[in-house]
Amino acid sequence: MSKRRVAYYYDGDTGSYTYGLGHPMKPHRMRVTHDLVSAYGMLDKMHVLRPKRATPEAMTAFHTDEYIHFLNRVTPETAEELTYHGTRFLMGEDNPAFEGVFEFCSISAGGSISAAQRISSGAADISINWAGGLHHAKKREASGFCYINDIVLGILELLRTYPRVLYIDIDCHHGDGVEEAFYTTDRVMTCSFHKFGEYFPGTGTQEDRGRGKGRNYTVNIPLKDGITDEAFKRVFEPIINKIMEIYRPGAVVLQCGADSLAGDKLGCFNLTMNGHAHCVQYLRAFNVPLILLGGGGYTVKNVARTWTYETACALGIQDDIDPNLPWNEYFEWFGPRYRLEVPENNMDDLNVRDGSLDKVRATALQQLSQLPCAPSVGMHEVPRESLGRHLGLDIAEEDADEDGGTDDLDRRLAQHSRFVYKLQEPGGSDESDDERYDSDGSSYRRRKRMSILSNRVVNVDHDIGRGPPRGRRFFKSAVRWDETYGRVRLGKEPVLGSLNGSRLGGMMDATGRSTPGGDVTMEEWEDGTSV
Repeated sequence: MSKRRVAYYYDGDTGSYTYGLGHPMKPHRMRVTHDLVSAYGMLDKMHVLRPKRATPEAMTAFHTDEYIHFLNRVTPETAEELTYHGTRFLMGEDNPAFEGVFEFCSISAGGSISAAQRISSGAADISINWAGGLHHAKKREASGFCYINDIVLGILELLRTYPRVLYIDIDCHHGDGVEEAFYTTDRVMTCSFHKFGEYFPGTGTQEDRGRGKGRNYTVNIPLKDGITDEAFKRVFEPIINKIMEIYRPGAVVLQCGADSLAGDKLGCFNLTMNGHAHCVQYLRAFNVPLILLGGGGYTVKNVARTWTYETACALGIQDDIDPNLPWNEYFEWFGPRYRLEVPENNMDDLNVRDGSLDKVRATALQQLSQLPCAPSVGMHEVPRESLGRHLGLDIAEEDADEDGGTDDLDRRLAQHSRFVYKLQEPGGSDESDDERYDSDGSSYRRRKRMSILSNRVVNVDHDIGRGPPRGRRFFKSAVRWDETYGRVRLGKEPVLGSLNGSRLGGMMDATGRSTPGGDVTMEEWEDGTSV
């Protein structure tokens, strides 16, 4: 096979994080995969790069400011408070607020953004980031073990150079986060092969085809349990071939979720390592710039085997590597056979039994036939640096202070703003309970959420405790002007002059405690009824 310039992104810290004891998602699988790739001697055949970690500003290219700010400061100790008792940002048990969650997200997102930049610059034909592929993350919340949607961020980077980008998802779960992000545009076509039917995330029917300009540019291939290599090949090849013929993408992003392998802890397909890797080989043959990303996969030894083999497929040396595993740090994990293989099991293929596979393929091909031609878009030269950087306006905050970029007035205004925002009462709003607003001014409605662990709908009670702020209240201060005393006071601050003598004496007996004593109860103090 012809050689390709392959860029391989890996950060040694990515395997050091953990979602928690007993959680099925294991970031350590990236370290196991890298060690096996190294043991096969593939690193010398690629450009091995450590990605630049994504900044919060880079993440807000897709995610909301509030969500990124939350991820940047949440810890296991503050999660209950910052999520408003589990009703915002992190809902359910799928996405715990583990230690270092933001750093983990910055590695994943930074790798996919760097891979896209490498492709766009023409420095590589294939870029690999096995730490990426977290396709469930939404614009304003985490979902399905995914916090930051690195795929969307990478595709947005590709769109600066390429007029059309094709996203293909072979994870066992539907790539709902990426589909949702590009549902109304024709510049990105999404094609997802996934299990459907009482299975997380509960989306991805063939009736979901996009909206507006994106109509028919969303392709969903819902499958049933037990699909084998041969059956998957029968539906994958004709659909992808038709897409490449009609859509003619400038670049392709392939999410190689390994939970579609046989024997996965959360998956229900029956693909072997070779059947899974065939998708990589098939797309490589089109000679179109390609990005390979990770994704799901919860049987660690099979994930490492498959992604190692698919790295060899990207290099075109899959026929030259020894199926007997070389010695490596995790060699004992791959017993008892110690071979580079993931065999199929004895599951029944429900797709062939009832003939649904042919119907799904025919429906998808009919949808693609309705596309007139590859959509065009006016392109212009993309500057290598932002306007702010070119003009020297994106100075680091600490440098700005040294250079006098932040004067005393700026600091005092910032301090006043923090004071006012802290006084905001998160509860109470005239907004509808079903509608909220984000920093970008967009509104969104509550929707049913499914757990990837149980595949059941999770009911989130938004009325627990003091609920999240529904709407932007940045300029609705709790500070009030007291005309009687001619001063500013808090909206719930009691006016001592209006208390009777016994109450005033009771408060004085509190000997300076911050909580009033005597006849003034805590409920009266909090509710302001003592005023």
